[in-house]
Amino acid sequence: MTTFRISEVAALLGVSADTVRRWVDTGRLTAIREEHGHRIVSGPDLAAFVRAQARAGGEPGSRFSSARNRIRGIVTDVVRDGVMAQVEIQAGPFRVVSLMSREAADELGLEVGVVAEAVIKSTNVVVEAGFESP
Repeated sequence: MTTFRISEVAALLGVSADTVRRWVDTGRLTAIREEHGHRIVSGPDLAAFVRAQARAGGEPGSRFSSARNRIRGIVTDVVRDGVMAQVEIQAGPFRVVSLMSREAADELGLEVGVVAEAVIKSTNVVVEAGFESP
């Protein structure tokens, strides 16, 4: 079974290790101590926690969408021309670039420094595994 150290959970979820420790200390996330006394989280427990967090994410009055891939970040670049705009978002270690109409970028108020969410729906998603832990 795959297990993760607190720092690895934090890196995967884009939060601080202190946040993960608080989740464990308050019982929101299950962790056990390994033979050296370090807390570890099992892969299945972490997956269940993430699924539960995603389900609980909707607030009253929030929009509903069939897109399930949402990445929140900060707009780092916006290039506009007469018709189109290229918007770059940095979300943790991930860079997301979107091409959209200039009108859409203007209506959304997309400027450098604005927090935005990339909503991704694709018919073709490549999944890779086997990477070493950070």
